[in-house]
Amino acid sequence: LEKYGVRVLGTQVSAIEATEDRGIFSDKLNEIDERIAPSFAVNTVEAALEAAEKIGYPCMIRAAFALGGLGSGLMPNKEMLAEMARTALASSPQLLVEKSLKGWKEVEYEVVRDAADNCITVCNMENFDPLGIHTGDSIVVAPSQTLSNAEYMKLRSVAIKVARHLGIVGECNIQYALDPDSEEYCIIEVNARLSRSSALASKATGYPLAYVAAKLALGETLPHIRNSVTKTTTACFEPSLDYCVVKFPRWDLNKFRNVSAGLGSSMKSVGEVMSIGRNFQEAMQKAIRMAAPGVLGFQPPPEGASSAFTSDEEIDRELREPSDRRIFALASAFARGDSVESVFQLTKINPWFLSKLQLIQQVRDRLGNYTETSM
Repeated sequence: LEKYGVRVLGTQVSAIEATEDRGIFSDKLNEIDERIAPSFAVNTVEAALEAAEKIGYPCMIRAAFALGGLGSGLMPNKEMLAEMARTALASSPQLLVEKSLKGWKEVEYEVVRDAADNCITVCNMENFDPLGIHTGDSIVVAPSQTLSNAEYMKLRSVAIKVARHLGIVGECNIQYALDPDSEEYCIIEVNARLSRSSALASKATGYPLAYVAAKLALGETLPHIRNSVTKTTTACFEPSLDYCVVKFPRWDLNKFRNVSAGLGSSMKSVGEVMSIGRNFQEAMQKAIRMAAPGVLGFQPPPEGASSAFTSDEEIDRELREPSDRRIFALASAFARGDSVESVFQLTKINPWFLSKLQLIQQVRDRLGNYTETSM
């Protein structure tokens, strides 16, 4: 770009480098005293092993300049770390070795900023699954359902602070890890571009993120961009939702040979559906029906189906080590009478979400007790 004098519109190359290069990213956040997980940026397998010894096992590794979580994973020991590091460094020049935050909540914010430093958050989203599963493979709920007002406002303020410090002009996505037992948080990553989450946020809120980001890159400011949906407000108004949106992944792993169905930090889904409801239960039921044709909603798989479970041990294993059948394992667990607390201990899914799924199963059980005469 420098060689041919190409002018970069919107977010500058230096800001993009700061978000993609894990070493620079860490330094940038330290400049504004923002929290990230203890980490080391490395370029060799030997350096990765040394970093892991300092951080402790299990640890998380992430490849720089990678999409879909490619080259990332939770490493329980040095043997797996060495093998994964070799694979990741074959396609990326840099690795980030960081402390594992598995079990924490994963929360995302979509932030829009113009060249005049006007900045808003368009949407915040919460992952149904705890940290450890790639957001592309996780059920995502918008707006967040289990954050307190203090947590929501704190993370919103941090998102705006980070966008301003990095010099974002246009749209960016900020992902957090939030400790469910306190208000402690860490910034996982910043995507200084439109991402899959941005597409979801745009559809969920009706806010035309791509259109606005393009205008901002051309030098427009938020107060001067008319909202193309409402026709009356401007782009500097933050959307407010009185409904719930659920994004549910779609997998087709059975079409691929020798592929593990286990879910982790590397994305495996091939698509997703989005549903809208007045509450979480309604949106979830719609999402499951759309993502899994032939399934009526949140219920155990019928006997004989390929997704059916053959024993209680298999259900428990699925809850501990999730795959593309996790939602049906949850339904099977509640159908056999498991409590919210026992399922939480196996999955670390927030009890609020589990209680709503349990309610769906309880309603299904009550309806199943009716006959043609009793109705």
